[in-house]
Amino acid sequence: MNVPEQLLYSSDHEWVLREEGSSRVKVGITDYAQDALGDVVFVQVPTTGNIVLRGETITEVESTKSVSDIYAPVTGTIVEVNDALSESPQLLNEDPYGDGWICILDVNEVADLDSLMAAADYSATVEG
Repeated sequence: MNVPEQLLYSSDHEWVLREEGSSRVKVGITDYAQDALGDVVFVQVPTTGNIVLRGETITEVESTKSVSDIYAPVTGTIVEVNDALSESPQLLNEDPYGDGWICILDVNEVADLDSLMAAADYSATVEG
């Protein structure tokens, strides 16, 4: 299982990459999550401008196994979305840490990032 060191992780299997010197973070689902979902066939792309609270649903992903909610790992405003997921939902499976990102949030409180796990802690949680 791939767990990049430079990312932060939620207990709901989302990853966060903070843009250096910014309050913006890129959000996606982990390799573990995409594997558990199976083949992704549809992604409801979130809406730019929506304000989301940590733990709130930001989008839904449909796979051959189920429909799953994706949760906001931090509170913020959706400032950009990955429109490519509309046409190519399989990007979540093929490249969850790259082209399969879901959205960019402008975080309300950067201190919220302290509630997320480092890679080693996330690995221990999912392998545990």
